Amino acid sequence: MFDTAPFHDSSQASPRDFGSCSSMPPPPETSTAAAHGRKKRRRRPKVCKNKEEAETQRMTHIAVERNRRKQMNEHLAVLRSLMPESYVQRGDQSSIVGGAIEFVKELEHILQSLEAKKFALLEHGNVTTNDENDQKPKIGSPFGQFFAYPQFSCSDSRLGNKYTSQSKAAIADIEVTLIETHANIRVLSRRRLRQLSKMVAAFQSVFLTILHLNVTTLDSLVLYSISAKVEEGCQLNSADDIAGAVHHMLRIIEEEAILGCHT
Repeated sequence: MFDTAPFHDSSQASPRDFGSCSSMPPPPETSTAAAHGRKKRRRRPKVCKNKEEAETQRMTHIAVERNRRKQMNEHLAVLRSLMPESYVQRGDQSSIVGGAIEFVKELEHILQSLEAKKFALLEHGNVTTNDENDQKPKIGSPFGQFFAYPQFSCSDSRLGNKYTSQSKAAIADIEVTLIETHANIRVLSRRRLRQLSKMVAAFQSVFLTILHLNVTTLDSLVLYSISAKVEEGCQLNSADDIAGAVHHMLRIIEEEAILGCHT
């Protein structure tokens, strides 16, 4: 008898019969769902302060700010009381501070003028003392107290021999202090024709705007006290840079004055 069992063709066998890797069963759905569940979990931010602590901090901040404003108003009131009424047209903070700046500049100019008169009296021997044994007061340098740490100095003991030195290293005493974008500039030099107008034009060319200017003269000398603002576009980034630029301006003016004398 013949075997009636079905014949299995190996060519039609399914991949599962040969253990193919491409037919591996997919991972269980439970593991995928668990992974998504872990991603969705978010940690809640910890609350470090309760409502009472937050309210206490807010009230403390308000009290500190109120005290600061009170002190500021008191200081402004005192500052306003120290100035003549002509310097304060309005009572707002900006007007009071602006008036104080103008008043301080005016006092500085008065002090420099008195210093020039004092130096002239000492030089001509018009100052007398009560004691006959007292020696004649020593004559220092004119306006020396207004220069603490100058970047340039042309003086031998502060413009000694008739105020000027023959040194070619510098042609003027120049001191510049810089705070943020505001520069305070002091220059002591020989007087030259149209010197001030040329300096103003030169300042504008390097993007320095002159806000305040005091001029004090003593014989052949002139002292400039300048408050300037460093405008956007200015390439002078430090006090030394500004001092160097001012010295360059004065050297050009000096050379033009010398050439004018020879023509």
